[in-house]
Amino acid sequence: MTTTAPRLGTALARLLILAAALLGTLLAGAAPASAHAALTGSDPKDGAVVATAPKEVNLTFSEQVAMSPDSIRVLDPAGRRADTGEIRDLCSGSIVRYGVGLRAGLPDGTYTVAWQTVSADSHPIAGAFTFSIGAPSTTSVALPDRTAGGGLVGALYGIARYVSYAGFAVLVGGGAFVLACWPRGASVRPVQQTVVRGWLALTGATLAMLLLRSPYTGSGELSDAFDLAGLKAVLETKTGAALTSRLLLLGAAALFVAVLFGAYARRTDPKEKKDLSFGLGLGGTVVAAGIAGTWALAEHASTGLQPGIAMPVDILHLLAVAAWLGGLTVLLVSLYKAPSVERSAVERFSKVAFGAVAVLAATGIYQSWRQVGSWSALTGTRYGQLLLVKIGLMCVLIGIAWISRRWTQRLADTKPTGETGEGEEAGEAEEGDEAGEGDEAEEREEAEQNGAEAADPERAAQLARQRAAVATARRKRERDADPERAGLRRSVLTEAAVAVVLLAVTTVLTSTEPGRTEEEAARGTAASGPAAVPDRPVDIRLPFDTGGVDGKGVVRLSLDPGRTGANALHLFVERPNGKPLDVPEIKVALTLEAQNVGPLPVAPDRIQTGHWSASGVQIPMPGEWRIQVTVRTSDIDQTTIEKNVKIG
Repeated sequence: MTTTAPRLGTALARLLILAAALLGTLLAGAAPASAHAALTGSDPKDGAVVATAPKEVNLTFSEQVAMSPDSIRVLDPAGRRADTGEIRDLCSGSIVRYGVGLRAGLPDGTYTVAWQTVSADSHPIAGAFTFSIGAPSTTSVALPDRTAGGGLVGALYGIARYVSYAGFAVLVGGGAFVLACWPRGASVRPVQQTVVRGWLALTGATLAMLLLRSPYTGSGELSDAFDLAGLKAVLETKTGAALTSRLLLLGAAALFVAVLFGAYARRTDPKEKKDLSFGLGLGGTVVAAGIAGTWALAEHASTGLQPGIAMPVDILHLLAVAAWLGGLTVLLVSLYKAPSVERSAVERFSKVAFGAVAVLAATGIYQSWRQVGSWSALTGTRYGQLLLVKIGLMCVLIGIAWISRRWTQRLADTKPTGETGEGEEAGEAEEGDEAGEGDEAEEREEAEQNGAEAADPERAAQLARQRAAVATARRKRERDADPERAGLRRSVLTEAAVAVVLLAVTTVLTSTEPGRTEEEAARGTAASGPAAVPDRPVDIRLPFDTGGVDGKGVVRLSLDPGRTGANALHLFVERPNGKPLDVPEIKVALTLEAQNVGPLPVAPDRIQTGHWSASGVQIPMPGEWRIQVTVRTSDIDQTTIEKNVKIG
């Protein structure tokens, strides 16, 4: 009985429109892509007004970052550099903190801190904030609007990332499809062209990323792509080493492709072909895993939680994606371009795809837990929302693959018994007679055409074009005559269309800040945790004016070591000219409003003129404490001054 293929054209069009709209929505909000590391704290903090100039500016990040001598710049109100240019590594344990020293004698006013660095998973990050010394002022600093990793260079680098993933899938998946599912495909021209184009795409994209890496993480100027000094600096980074290793492995991949479509395709002896197939399979797996490892070693898997487990899992995930989507691409090309594809090849690929989906599910669950970490991050962060879209597309893809599998089973069904035996022999004989008559007619027609071609070269070219068109139409009719094959082609085409969108979403995910890190950064920014507190004593200046005689001055307060536990408190009361001022009484109170702690009173002892001290001042917990100092300059003149400081 003849089976009619389902009409998926309208459904395919709707699916493509929906996928394009969804992808457009995603990509419209994806640029510039967030990075893995995030700024979680600073000292001074954004918008702070400090009484005296700090000795240095510290920045704290959620993940490890790569600092260069110009990564942190502090600019005075006139736009001049106020820092020494010497980056200090203040990292301790899990705390990632860097600082830059400030020049001495800085005047009052508003200062701008501009920073730019590269996170451990290769993505550039940048930002700026201000703080003021004494009092806020106007500033002439105008920071560039370009975001790190944005602009033309960022767009070109992003395109190269997409192309590299697609090229890897086609190269690895296509080679696996030929070796494991369809050995005869090694001699089919369209299959060869598809796999070679995958290699060319991956190689070209890798070279482009290597050249664009310096301006992508630095100046943002396209002209710097050919700066040899910048290229040398890139080669010394983890990402540069990964890209260079990928190029070397692609040289080995070129040898694999040459042997696959050369010596392997020409082998006729079954034993020799089997031995060569084993060698190609083993070597190809090693090379493919190595290329996948260049992503795992340089991006999300290499940093954060459990990198030792995450990197092998990421390699397996990438290989499974390539085996499924790359093999699907070559199968689609074969169904449309190749004269015929054996049913056994389609069946074998169906089994390979099923195994790849199982690996994708297992590795995807682990990666989702590692990068998201909580239900709130799954729905409340961009990474989690993209992950939900990816899961939805995977479900759609599996559903379409199930339809393809049904068509594959129909292709594999045996013919009814009525079509075998004598009837089949009679049919073959009749076909033979028709073929003989057709051959004689073709010979006569060819002889006539040869005569015409000899007489008129223009006519010969016209006849050649006609013959080519007739041959193409005949091959198309032969392919379309099989309804099961036509149905399989339509379902595979739909599967490939959804797979393209899925691959694009996956690429966006690799350049988006994971949900776990985004939530941690938000908590670190909102709360005053120890990661954002400098590891040094608290020193503040508090001007006062009680309104009476000798009522003006400054209180210099020092809390050492400025951490939780016991601290030594020193107070120095000075006149406006800097000389010590003796006052009848001075009191201190500490309050942590976020935890409803305090006020905790401190009664310092007078040591000498203008100097008061208290030992063993207990700070019970870290946070942003309000320090209130009450100064009494006479029996009736007193004032209370206060300031908020972070204490770890």
